[in-house]
Amino acid sequence: MDKLLIRGGRTLQGEVLVSGAKNAALPELCAALLTADPVTLLNVPQLQDVSTMLKLIRNMGVTAERADDGTVRIDASALNTPEAPYELVKTMRASVLALGPLLARFGEATVSLPGGCAIGSRPVDQHIKGLAAMGAEIVVEHGYMIAKLPAGWTRLKGARITTDMVTVTGTENFLMAAALAEGETVLENAAQEPEISDLAEMLIAMGAKIEGHGTSRIRIQGVDQLHGCTHRVVADRIEAGTFLCAVAATGGDVMLRHGRADHLDAVIEKLREAGATVQAVEGGIRVQSAGGATLKAQGFRTTEYPGFPTDMQAQFMTLNCIAQGTATVTETIFENRFMHVNELVRLGAKIQTDGKVAVIEGVPRLSGATVMATDLRASASLVIAGLVADGETVVDRIYHLDRGYDCMESKLRGIGADIERVKA
Repeated sequence: MDKLLIRGGRTLQGEVLVSGAKNAALPELCAALLTADPVTLLNVPQLQDVSTMLKLIRNMGVTAERADDGTVRIDASALNTPEAPYELVKTMRASVLALGPLLARFGEATVSLPGGCAIGSRPVDQHIKGLAAMGAEIVVEHGYMIAKLPAGWTRLKGARITTDMVTVTGTENFLMAAALAEGETVLENAAQEPEISDLAEMLIAMGAKIEGHGTSRIRIQGVDQLHGCTHRVVADRIEAGTFLCAVAATGGDVMLRHGRADHLDAVIEKLREAGATVQAVEGGIRVQSAGGATLKAQGFRTTEYPGFPTDMQAQFMTLNCIAQGTATVTETIFENRFMHVNELVRLGAKIQTDGKVAVIEGVPRLSGATVMATDLRASASLVIAGLVADGETVVDRIYHLDRGYDCMESKLRGIGADIERVKA
């Protein structure tokens, strides 16, 4: 397995291009299954999860061509196998996003229960509950969700769907399914993430009738069919937030080209309170910092958008490790999302955990060591720790990192980091 070798202690200067969002690109690749017309996606990131999703839809009979500039052209007119097998989706929970589009367009779908990072339970019961409210008959057998329309039905039917919890992939599945359903669907307690709004804008460009995306109540008027479109994937707010934390921790002055400050309000507010200067500027976000010794530790509680994102918890925790003072971090989304703590402690961090709460006491310095990534965002937190630690840090099992960050080490090298990939 590849590793990252990082020699810490350098400040970061220059410009980083923020890639398209993984969490928008994956549902939008599935949305292309809703039409027999060609669909073109721009700004698709070069990620392992994207490659897996492309392999998945090609396995269904879809033509998908990927260019080096981030353009993906999809033609699902010859789709003949509405199935997502375990072998192709065992590493990626986003596979569940194929369920709604396949069921809506073809009246049937067989989708493996998803895999992904080992950061806690990601139940699909809310997906099943919502699609069942639209008339789908779904059973779970031998590790697969098997869905079909009732006898005599040609389309799903609109419904009012209220989930027991806010679910991002559930909201996305219902959006796509409802676009081709008969009548009106109302999503209550809908997720409000920018990636959902981006998916809704793509569906609207395909001919869907959607109102209220970006709020907790979304209305969808089903249409008979959707057509092709060209859509640009929104910039990845979590990648941008990760670089913001990296520059704040190491010190420096970096422009994040295409970054969207309006998608990172909660993170930026905490970074400013910590002592970094973060500004929305024309074309992106500028971050300036004098580095860890000047920062003040900041407590926070993860919650659904627009609150502090769980996907930024690990990265900000690393910043707290070398800031002045003590901070309390509460993780409310996933129950196993403190697995990076033991690895940060190996680097000299002082962290105590109790259930969903972590207490971080800032230390003057971290020291390099070999650490192991346990999930996608934990990987990013360890990279940031390596950038500020004395000496050499080796981050092992970076296949997690490759699932969600497009060329992270080369982007960091471009702004002055001493980092290289070591091939196994």
